[in-house]
Amino acid sequence: MIYATAFYAGLKPDPLLKVSEWSDEYRVLSQTASSEPGKWRTERTPYLKEVMDSLSPSSPVEKVIFMKGAQIGGTEAGNNWIGYIIDQTPGPMLVVQPTVEMGKRWSKGRFAPLIENTPCLKDKVKDPRSRDSGNTVQSKEFPGGIVVITGANSSVGLRSMPVKYLFLDEIDAYPGDSSGEGDPVLLSIARTNTFTRRKIFLVSTPTVHGISRIEKEFESSDKRYFFVPCPQCNYYQVLKWPQIKWENNDPKTAHYVCIECKGKIENHQKIDMLAKGEWRATDSTKDGKTAGFHISSLYSPVGWYSWSQAVAEFLHSKDNEQLLKVWINTVLGETWVDRGEVPDWKHLFERRESYTIGTIPEGEVVLTAGVDVQKDRLEVEVVAWGKGRKSWSIDYQVFEGDPGAKVVWNKLSELLNHHFLGPHGVEYTISMMAVDAGYATQEVYNWVRSHQGSGRVMAVKGINKALVPLNSPSRVDITVSGKKLRRGMKLWPVGVSILKSELFQLLNISQNEEAGYCHFPEYSPEYFKQLTAEQLITKVVKGYTKQEWQKIRDRNEALDCRIYARAASIALGIDRWQEANWNSLAGEKAESKKKSEKIRKSKWLHEK
Repeated sequence: MIYATAFYAGLKPDPLLKVSEWSDEYRVLSQTASSEPGKWRTERTPYLKEVMDSLSPSSPVEKVIFMKGAQIGGTEAGNNWIGYIIDQTPGPMLVVQPTVEMGKRWSKGRFAPLIENTPCLKDKVKDPRSRDSGNTVQSKEFPGGIVVITGANSSVGLRSMPVKYLFLDEIDAYPGDSSGEGDPVLLSIARTNTFTRRKIFLVSTPTVHGISRIEKEFESSDKRYFFVPCPQCNYYQVLKWPQIKWENNDPKTAHYVCIECKGKIENHQKIDMLAKGEWRATDSTKDGKTAGFHISSLYSPVGWYSWSQAVAEFLHSKDNEQLLKVWINTVLGETWVDRGEVPDWKHLFERRESYTIGTIPEGEVVLTAGVDVQKDRLEVEVVAWGKGRKSWSIDYQVFEGDPGAKVVWNKLSELLNHHFLGPHGVEYTISMMAVDAGYATQEVYNWVRSHQGSGRVMAVKGINKALVPLNSPSRVDITVSGKKLRRGMKLWPVGVSILKSELFQLLNISQNEEAGYCHFPEYSPEYFKQLTAEQLITKVVKGYTKQEWQKIRDRNEALDCRIYARAASIALGIDRWQEANWNSLAGEKAESKKKSEKIRKSKWLHEK
């Protein structure tokens, strides 16, 4: 019955208010969900006015695309629209978050405070504690309409009902496929086809060029940018990162230089600039039904995110590809362009160095290892990591034998506890070993459990579509009642696609003084062929481009081992270490100061 009521409610005359006007009149921000609680003021974020008003029934725009940086207020613009619908233009609405779990968190942390703190909404959405409220975490009924909240990973949720209003939040975090039934964005939009006056709002910070959904949507729009005037010459311009300047690596000196008059603009002057700003479409060939807005965090209001903060974060991330990628996505609101090409294995082979396999280089380093499990062997690489992600391959071992037998695992235990010789007689042991649990899973779990007390081993599993290099672990040990053990073994998801892109970027660095340079001893050509055995290709699937790694050679075990060794270094936190951390590190010294009886040497890869 509620769906029929909602359908006919969609035939009501348009209200006089626009979304921004309704927000200024009625919206109240909560203390728990907002840094600036109290009455909403669009004048605080003037650039959101046109975005919100394009979602009003009086606007001819049907589809609104918002590609943005962080600290801009995009989520609140969506919340204002939802409140407006409940109060002014009731009808069926679908809100899609990246996952069902994230949808529930959004409902509790964002949607519930919106209703609770805005009186006109609280009167229309019943208390969830009421027996007949029609109000649950994932469904909110109100007179003439309903809001359903789901995740892009649930095809059932995306096909639940026809909707007039669709809010797709953080679409670049959506999975490529929803429960095997296709692209979640296309599935969601299909729910709106029965409504001629539908409104669709797509919001996201972008990710990788070529696979970013929000970038593809923005490119299909009229591409609007927010132009603001220079306080000195009044020239209207889009705020661009190259115009942000600072002195002596000091973020406090950050300022903007007008592209026209070269005048110096301070962060506090943004208040007047934003108030006078205007959106300008840059593609007039479109039909006017799709409005695309792009804005970076450089526009963030005074008191939120400053130019000094942007500079500080840039200086912190500029030498780390993964951190820089996040900075470009979240601060500039732009896609990351993968610059890494498949390195030439012959070039890597020719630049080998003469240090002895199994010995540690001079300087502050920490050792990790990556283990690839095959049906008839284990393959392991030990890597030393230094400042700026510099790396040295220390050893590569192949333990022949069935992973179902104890022999290979005993050899791996010996390697875990092996003492590697460093400068001045200092001995090192492996600080973290990551073991792939994709094959012989139970045997991997058993071995990891047996060494769990050392805090130096981790079971990992490669995930191609992961959004981060190393994700939060899941617990795999359960009790007889089916409950997961709090102190049980954990399985760590590794973003192998992300780490392969990073590795190839580092392998292409040619100067050994540069951060991230990879050093290798005199391994055979086979090692370098395996290390570069894959390439990143771009495919078009159902109208969307996607990137995936494909083998260009049959053997890629060395590549997998290096990726897992890198994941182990991330687990140790070396990417976050400051200078003081490295200075206090004299290497992972073995407990025993005795010189090890032998220096381990690879038996199959050290031929010249």
